[in-house]
Amino acid sequence: MNDADTLARSQVVTAFFRKKEDADRAVNDLAKAGLDRSQISIVAGGATSPAKSQEEMGFWESLKDLFLPDDDRHVYAEGLRRGGYVVAVRAAAGEYDRVLSILDRDGSVDLGSEETAWRSEGWRGNRAGTSNEGRMFGDDREQVIPVTEEELRVGKRDVSHGRVRVRSYVVETPVEESVTLHEEQVDVERRPVDRAVTAGDVAFDEKTIEVEERSEEAVVSKDARVKEEVVVRKTADDRTKTISDTVRSTKVEVDDTRQPRGAARK
Repeated sequence: MNDADTLARSQVVTAFFRKKEDADRAVNDLAKAGLDRSQISIVAGGATSPAKSQEEMGFWESLKDLFLPDDDRHVYAEGLRRGGYVVAVRAAAGEYDRVLSILDRDGSVDLGSEETAWRSEGWRGNRAGTSNEGRMFGDDREQVIPVTEEELRVGKRDVSHGRVRVRSYVVETPVEESVTLHEEQVDVERRPVDRAVTAGDVAFDEKTIEVEERSEEAVVSKDARVKEEVVVRKTADDRTKTISDTVRSTKVEVDDTRQPRGAARK
């Protein structure tokens, strides 16, 4: 596939940031992820007064190359007027999810929520430029009403739902076990006596008596046995989800009240 085909199959991903450091970090992270710098652009805003100004018109014009719908472009222009930053990335089909994940991770703001907050503060959401409603033909010989239609584009991104961590460690628990120990002791006693030698006495013979003392002592040994197994298993499957949304399109009604030429008026 040549560069022209790649460009034709690419799409522009835009994200709004309140802070310059967040926008700069997103640009750097996109470059580190392998995107060419020529694919990335950043539009910097600046705080102005609430009234329309040349700066606001400039913001509107600075977004025209992003091919945004007008309804989105005037919201982005208001965000720029309030000092925000817009990062736009021309992403190929295989890069879309990765680009979206990086922009979300680096602090991109939900512009729909921002728009709701601005409207609650009184922002009217008028587009930059002059409305055509009610304007009569002047020097222009032709007026054009654009007929637009939205297309639903569904992407996907990887979302973490938390993690499971299983850790094994050793604990020591005091235990007690009773055992009966046998012990033998030898006592030597000398008793004074005074009697005559009898026939049963062995007199003047050498004799040795040896008696050994013995006792039992506790011997401790430990046997390790496997009592339970903890199995951590990760499964993966694919599911098809039907996304329901609404898309807008412009309908044009022509109310022709002209009379046929040459018809008599009553």
